[in-house]
Amino acid sequence: MTPNWFAAVMGTGILAVVAAAFPAGVPVVRTASEVFWLIAVTLLVLLTTALVRHWIRRRDDALADARSHTMFPFYGAVSMAVLTVGAGTGSAGHALLGDVAVPASATLWTIGTGIGLVTYAVMARRLTRPHQVTPVPSWLMPVVPPMVSAASGSALVKHLPEGAPQIAMLVVCYSLFALALSAAVTVAVVVGRHLLSNGLPANPLVPTLWIPLGVIGQSVAAINLLGAASGHAWLHAVGVVYGTTVGALGVLALATVVTVTARAFRRGLTFTPSWWSFTFPVGTCALGANSLGLATDSVVIVGAGVTLWCALVVIWGTVAVHTLRHAAGRLGERGARDDSAAHAFSSAR
Repeated sequence: MTPNWFAAVMGTGILAVVAAAFPAGVPVVRTASEVFWLIAVTLLVLLTTALVRHWIRRRDDALADARSHTMFPFYGAVSMAVLTVGAGTGSAGHALLGDVAVPASATLWTIGTGIGLVTYAVMARRLTRPHQVTPVPSWLMPVVPPMVSAASGSALVKHLPEGAPQIAMLVVCYSLFALALSAAVTVAVVVGRHLLSNGLPANPLVPTLWIPLGVIGQSVAAINLLGAASGHAWLHAVGVVYGTTVGALGVLALATVVTVTARAFRRGLTFTPSWWSFTFPVGTCALGANSLGLATDSVVIVGAGVTLWCALVVIWGTVAVHTLRHAAGRLGERGARDDSAAHAFSSAR
């Protein structure tokens, strides 16, 4: 069990979060948000259990993953999975959980933020040291969780007492936003320089090129959600200016990664767990578009968010089917090995 599988929780949970954020007039999405939230909760429980068992039963392998430049970044997915399910709990899960929804959401936010700050600190420390490994887009994974905390924390502000508690929460969220943005820009520059010098990564790693798109969408969502939660016109204006500028960059980035990915599929891109990298970034872009659209009172931008969400449903379904086939194939191989071993043992006797 490796932490990269938590990207499946992120990709599922973001469907619920975005659907719950849409205006009430958008049909069907309320039910869809609850369904995807329940699936995300189930996946989070199953994968967390599997990861804990992995650390208990195969501690050496788990430690090797934590020390690996390739696998450690995906511990950021663990944090973002918890945060995404937490955000969905307070929105999509509210009708099902009632008064328990907000405390549960706050608890998951606290846990996810704590894990994210740990992965952020570890990755930031590693970035300050000389490294002999190739910089890859997945290096963004451990430094982005504070941005997700900032976006999801904005929903908790209104549930706090007015005055100092709300102000303190806003300060924390804006600080998390700045922390994540500064590190993300640093990592993006390092990775971008490598890509410009050495070209695109190998075909199986092409899906990870979508990860920076997630940073763009999540940052637009975070700063506009925080602006709305603050109630201050100037913070609202900052969110609109940032969202409009970075959102335009996001459109170009989306067009670029779609083109690169289409070429990769023509070259025979086959399924790996990295395909889940297609999901969460699109979801954050949908959330960012919806947040910016509500901030600017633009039906067109909100419509773009709805369109992205619909595209994400198709992408999610495709990746989920391939994941189930992959899992079934692995179970079949394991069963065949067990039967072979049993036959060999029986023959020896």
